[in-house]
Amino acid sequence: MSAPLQSPLLAALPGVRHGFFTRQGGVSTGIYDSLNTGAGSSDDPAAVTENKRRVAAWFDRPAEALVTCWHSHTATAFKLGAAAPRERLVGDALATTTPGLICGALAADCAPVLMADPEARVVG
Repeated sequence: MSAPLQSPLLAALPGVRHGFFTRQGGVSTGIYDSLNTGAGSSDDPAAVTENKRRVAAWFDRPAEALVTCWHSHTATAFKLGAAAPRERLVGDALATTTPGLICGALAADCAPVLMADPEARVVG
């Protein structure tokens, strides 16, 4: 898998890792031929799991550290605590102060937005 695209502004923040991953480098096939990490798709669940593992590995974290929402096109946002939640999060935004959690934003026809405050140690 190639390195993700990065914003020079976010890359300049100390202690903040981020990436905009493209469709390249995944194991999904057919109409999902990509780095599909969307568990809500009809893609092979094993392929989605492997794709999530690959993305998380880029951050030197296990796949369980990568948290995404089941997008609902609402104003619903979640504050992630000390551990990744086990239940499906239906909403459109994630934020955390917990080092090691990866807030993921899945995008198709919407542009993902990444934000970080290195002083308050918050990412979203």
